[in-house]
Amino acid sequence: MIPAMNFEKARLNMIEQQVRAWDVLDERVLAALAEVSREDFVPPLYRKLAFADMAIPLGHGQCMMPPREEGRLLQELAIKPTDNILEIGTGSGHLTALLALLGGSVTSLDINADFSASAGERIKELGITHIKFMVEDAVRYCTNTTTNFDVICIAVSVPQKPQLFLDHLAVGGRLFAIVGQAPAMRATLFTRAAAGEFQEQGLYETVAPELLTLSTSPSFEF
Repeated sequence: MIPAMNFEKARLNMIEQQVRAWDVLDERVLAALAEVSREDFVPPLYRKLAFADMAIPLGHGQCMMPPREEGRLLQELAIKPTDNILEIGTGSGHLTALLALLGGSVTSLDINADFSASAGERIKELGITHIKFMVEDAVRYCTNTTTNFDVICIAVSVPQKPQLFLDHLAVGGRLFAIVGQAPAMRATLFTRAAAGEFQEQGLYETVAPELLTLSTSPSFEF
């Protein structure tokens, strides 16, 4: 008989052996990773791989980031409890929950209605209420909205500097994106230093699925 998996022990090992080992030392980030049950956001087929150092398939050509990458991006974004956050790509909802624990209000966009619905159900069980889920094309949303955000998290890849999304950063705001095309992609942190001034910091090499949009119009510039 195969023994039941000890999820709590696996979660602790994930934090200590993967996340901390990648120089993620922010105690708020580590506490959030310990609090949110990653295994509950993983498709049932992959539940026993929830804490593995790998990207986990979610469907629609998308995947869940490896734990160390989630921890690193959260640390780099330096999220404050008052931050207004835009997440582009709800996916499983695990990262959404982490963003909400660390920040203020979260608007989470995904083009796939089933992702938004399942993430909303899981997060409702956690008692987190300050998240707005939208089934929406991120390009269309950012073309039409006038809202600026303190943090924008793009947990998928974009082919080039995402200027459309950068224009919705408040001064002092931070944007995480994976920029480039396979096999040469780089996780990048952008900071809006002034009205038209952005600082850019390359973080690490990785590969991620591309941002899915409804529009392929060349009039939309990332």
